[in-house]
Amino acid sequence: MSATPKFSLAAMSLLALLAWGPAGAQEKAASPLVQQINNGNWLAQEEAERLRDELYYQRAVHAYMTMLPALNVIGMRDGSEQAFGAGYNVLPIWKARMDSRTMVPTPNADVIYSMSYLDLKKTGPLVVNAPPNVIGMFTDFFQRTITDVGAVGPDRARGGLYLLLPPDYTGQIPGGYFAFKSPTYNVFLFFRTIMAKGDGKPDPAPAVKNAERTRVYPLWATEKETKPMAFPDASGKRLNMMYPVDNTYWTKLKAFVDYEPVAAIDPELRGVLASIGIVKGQPFKPTARQEELLKKAVETAPKMIMATRQLGREDRRNLYYDDRQYENTWAGGTAEWMQESYLDVSQRASFFQIAYSSAPAMVMHTTGAGSKYPFTARDKDGNFLEGGHTYKLRLPPDPPASLFWAVTAYNITDGTMPETGQLLPSTNGYYDIPKQPDGSLEIWFGPQKPEGVADAAFIQTIPGRNFLATVRLYGTEDAFYDQTWKPDDLVKTK
Repeated sequence: MSATPKFSLAAMSLLALLAWGPAGAQEKAASPLVQQINNGNWLAQEEAERLRDELYYQRAVHAYMTMLPALNVIGMRDGSEQAFGAGYNVLPIWKARMDSRTMVPTPNADVIYSMSYLDLKKTGPLVVNAPPNVIGMFTDFFQRTITDVGAVGPDRARGGLYLLLPPDYTGQIPGGYFAFKSPTYNVFLFFRTIMAKGDGKPDPAPAVKNAERTRVYPLWATEKETKPMAFPDASGKRLNMMYPVDNTYWTKLKAFVDYEPVAAIDPELRGVLASIGIVKGQPFKPTARQEELLKKAVETAPKMIMATRQLGREDRRNLYYDDRQYENTWAGGTAEWMQESYLDVSQRASFFQIAYSSAPAMVMHTTGAGSKYPFTARDKDGNFLEGGHTYKLRLPPDPPASLFWAVTAYNITDGTMPETGQLLPSTNGYYDIPKQPDGSLEIWFGPQKPEGVADAAFIQTIPGRNFLATVRLYGTEDAFYDQTWKPDDLVKTK
C-alpha cells in the first residue's frame, strides 16, 4: 500500500492560484452587464463625458415637457403685468374681444376674457366675488384646476364668494365662502362672460359690464384698506403673453421653483430638475457646455411635442369620430390628463404647447353647461390644412350649444391666432350668417374671400402656413355627446 502524498499549505495555495489564473478566468462566464459594458472596466474618459452630457440634455427635454404648464401661465402673467401692472385688484378685460394682436395660446375671440394672476404669498387669503353666469375657473400655476366657476362650479352660475387660501395656510376659515386651498402661491383667475346678440353681430357691452362686477380683496382687510378694482382694456393692444423660446425658460423656471413651496412639485420631478441644476434655494449656475445643452433642449423639445401632434396616436383616442378628422385635445382622458391607468404626459405637453386652462367643465359630459372644442388639422382627405388653399366647413342645422357656437383658425405651432387684415380669424352664432336650404351653415377658410360669401362666413388664412380649425360649443347639449350632430370635415375647393 503506497503512502498518500502530503502537500504543504503553501503548495496548496499555489495550486489554487494556478487553477484560477487568467486562463481559468477566461473560461468562466461573466454577468451580462459586465459583458455589455466594456468587459467590466471603466469607460474611456471622453465617452463618459459624452454620455453625461447626453443625460443632461435628455433630462432638460423632460423638464421642459413637464414644466410647460407652469411656464405657459408664467408667460401669460409676465406679458400681462408688463402691460397693465400687477396686483390682486388689477383685472385686464378684453372689452372689444381678443384678436390676433394678443399672442396667447388658442384664445377665444367669441367671449369676453378677464384674466389676472393672484399671489397668495404676498396677500394671504383672497376673496373673489364672482359675478353670475361666468364661465371660468381658478387654477394653480401648474394649471391644475382649483375649482370651476359658473354653471359647473359650486355657485351654479349664480355667482358667489370664493375664498382662495395659500398652500401653507393654517388659520381660521370663516363660513359663507366657497373655500379652496391652492397648491401654489400663484393662482390664475380666468373668467369668460357671454356676449349678447346685437344687430346682426355680437354685442360685447353686457359681457363687459358683467365682468366688471368682479371684486377681489384680502380676507382680513377692512373696506378702507382694500384697493379699488382696476379693469384695464386689453383689446387692440399688441401683447406677447407666450412662454419663452430661449434660455430664459430655465431662469424663469428656477425663480418659480424658489418661490413656491416644496410640496407644489412632486419629489421625482424635483429630482429631474435637480439633475440639471435647478434646486430650490440653491444657485443655478450652468456651465458654458450646460448652457448649450439647455439651449438645444428648449429648441428641440417643442419640435418633439409638435411631432407627436403631427403623427397622432396609435390608439386613436384623440379622434372624436370614426368618420371625421376632428380631435379631442384630452384624448378621452380627464381634465388632468389621466387615462385609465396612467398620466398621459405626451398629451398634456401637446395641450400646453397650443392651449392653456384645462378644467373639468371642458371634459365632462355636462348637458347645457361646460364647453367642447373639437378641432382639426386636416381636411376631409386627410391632408394638412394649408393657408394658401380655400376650404369649406359645413355645420349641420342646430349646433348643440345652448349658449353659443364659434369657429376659429389658429397657428399650429403655438395656438396663436394668424394675424391677417381680418384680425379676428373667427366667426360665431351671434352673426347673421346666411343659412343653406336645409338649415346648415357654410364657413369658408382661405387667403381671399370667395365671391358671394358673406363677411361673417369667412375666416382669412396665411398662404404657405398650416393652420388648425376649431369648433367651439358652449353649453354643450346631448346631440354632441351621442354624435347625432357632427361637424363636417373641411373640404378643399378650387
